[in-house]
Amino acid sequence: MKLTIIGTGYVGLVTGTCFAEVGHQVICVDNNEEKVKLLKSGGMPIYEPGLEELVKKNVEAGRLKFTSSTKEGVEESDVIFIAVPTPPQPDGSVDLSFIEGVSREIAAAMTSYKIVVDKSTVPVKTGEKVSETIKRYCKAKVDFDVVSNPEFLREGFAVDDFMKPDRVVIGVLSQRPVAAMREVYEPYNAPIIFTDINSAELIKHAANSFLALKISYINAVSVICEASGANVQEVANGMGMDIRIGRRFLDASLGFGGSCFPKDLSAFIQISEQLGYDFRLLKEVQRINSEQMDRFVKKITETLWVLKGKKIGVLGLAFKQNTDDVRMSPAIDLCLRLQKEGATLRVHDPKAMEKARSVLENVTYVDDMNEVAEGCDALIVATEWPQFKKLDLERVRKSLTHPIMFDGRNLFDAKEMEQLGFIYKSIGR
Repeated sequence: MKLTIIGTGYVGLVTGTCFAEVGHQVICVDNNEEKVKLLKSGGMPIYEPGLEELVKKNVEAGRLKFTSSTKEGVEESDVIFIAVPTPPQPDGSVDLSFIEGVSREIAAAMTSYKIVVDKSTVPVKTGEKVSETIKRYCKAKVDFDVVSNPEFLREGFAVDDFMKPDRVVIGVLSQRPVAAMREVYEPYNAPIIFTDINSAELIKHAANSFLALKISYINAVSVICEASGANVQEVANGMGMDIRIGRRFLDASLGFGGSCFPKDLSAFIQISEQLGYDFRLLKEVQRINSEQMDRFVKKITETLWVLKGKKIGVLGLAFKQNTDDVRMSPAIDLCLRLQKEGATLRVHDPKAMEKARSVLENVTYVDDMNEVAEGCDALIVATEWPQFKKLDLERVRKSLTHPIMFDGRNLFDAKEMEQLGFIYKSIGR
């Protein structure tokens, strides 16, 4: 099929590339001409495992191309996917100006029937607004359908998630686009759930909020574990073996971050309030997440006493492993808090250092993870990159002025670290 994806961020670029990979003809549109130029030249604006190779493969095969012209994308495709940002506003609600703007551009370019698919994460009833906007601004007065098709991609695993989805959710206002949407996703051999648009939009917010709840729940349990001498990892393993619960998203940590969970949680709270319901459970999830970082900083302060003048090494800047995304990253938040207390930092991340430079200044960026600890009073693990487990711990211990490690991701075995001579502080153990 002929498909257009408007927006080439983490969602749009993965979506377009993975559609091309199964044989669709795909145009990716972005109003950032520098980004389009970069993509056309073979460069990549983001890091996502496996994505660069797939982009190159499908560009060379002629199935994937890039443009800054929405008109071109609309004219040449049957189905247009909207994958533009929906950033949070100060009150927690969602800024839908990009969605509205693109809807108007699509309407202005339409001269024949099109299916317009909202891939961005949006509040319930957005599909109705998109439909109204296109109808209002389409001078040709042609027929169209608006569809909701929320994404469930994990940054760092997005290509695998797209190519092997556990389900595809498609919300429609009528039966007219059903056959075409089924054809779009047929190559993926995944269960397709057709529902109304409002339900599809709610599925996305409800799912992400529930996963955030799981993380906050195990972080709250970690507090009880520390107070009682229990081990949160053993508790999580015991819970996770119950098939009704599952082990995923039960890892105690600094808390959740990134561009999805915090934003979607706030948005769902706002949506609920606008619909007349005070979703206090989700407000508690937010509070627990915030307090988890407070506790970790307190743990550092209680151990090092005065942070002013201390030199601290930090491993990890991305909000999670396998991505260069530092948006709402707990690791960045931690670094900024330490700086505010007067600490100087040496930092390392396998992929996120370039993007971190725009939000984290006056730190020493170190290319080798084993050199971060040199001359430092303590070392912090802030992101769960698997390569950090391969640290030369003997070298690190000797590099530190005091052998102190704060493990915000529970990557290491507490007993082994103590046997190696570390003063080792983790979470819930």
